[in-house]
Amino acid sequence: MDFSTLIQILDSTLRLSTPLLLACLAGLFSERSGIFDIGLEAKMLIAAFFSAAVAYTSGSVWIGLAAGIAASMVFAAIHGLASITFRGNQLISGVALNVLASGMTVLIAQDWFQQGGRTPSLIGGARFEPITLPFAESLRQVPILGPVYYDLISGHSILVYVALLAVPLSWWVLYRTRFGLRLRAVGENPAAVDTAGVSVVALRYSAVAIAGLLCGLAGAYLATGLQAGFVKDMTAGRGYIALAALIFAKWRPWYALGACLLFGLLQALALRTDVVEAIFPFKMPIQLLDSMPYILTVVILAGFVGKATPPKAGGEPYVKER
Repeated sequence: MDFSTLIQILDSTLRLSTPLLLACLAGLFSERSGIFDIGLEAKMLIAAFFSAAVAYTSGSVWIGLAAGIAASMVFAAIHGLASITFRGNQLISGVALNVLASGMTVLIAQDWFQQGGRTPSLIGGARFEPITLPFAESLRQVPILGPVYYDLISGHSILVYVALLAVPLSWWVLYRTRFGLRLRAVGENPAAVDTAGVSVVALRYSAVAIAGLLCGLAGAYLATGLQAGFVKDMTAGRGYIALAALIFAKWRPWYALGACLLFGLLQALALRTDVVEAIFPFKMPIQLLDSMPYILTVVILAGFVGKATPPKAGGEPYVKER
């Protein structure tokens, strides 16, 4: 495998990791507050549809992005209402949202565009275009540094850079702010937080809202950045993969980046069978390559990568003592 091929694979890894990273950070905030969110898939899917549909209708990807985030936030509010206010089962609420999003997006898309449950292809200002970073052209011919900067670091849509910047920002919010300290505390011992005079409900709703925002970005990137339109079930289990990455990362932002890059690398290799065949002495079936991220998800969830302890109050509704 030559250097240019390696750069291409790493470039694909970065692109494919972006929705996983945003969804993983969404789950991080939600679960750190004690709210398990199986519905990451639903929020990504509904955001992908509305961002693509509104971007196509309006001709503006930014209006589509706002619509996608708004749709994701609505689903986040429903999950918060069921889990926090009505103290329902958080897992069932998330699964119900996944089923709702899967059917609702196809139904609305068919009624709206009559194209078999998909949106028309996005062109021009209706989708995110790659951004060329400063000095990328001038450094292009420099050995090693040029291809790394021009082909790998530069040339991505703005949401890729937003996802990467969200990692240190999430770390700072969780570990260097009062809000983050309270958020982590409410996921471990909500009664102690309540005793200190801080609203457990407000903190958990805030975390759910942040999760809705990040899932909205992830879904919008899928439909208007990574691809050029919405197709049925285009999230393809990325919400569940993001949850596995979150467990693999042990609910830490920087570890989440590494876990998502690993999943992205597996997806990138599945697209480059020639590279895989050059590495392994035997021919690997394409179906096996495509299933590798999901196999790794099962391995992680089965606990083969080491013990991962979730927040102690995760999944448990808080009942204020009188």
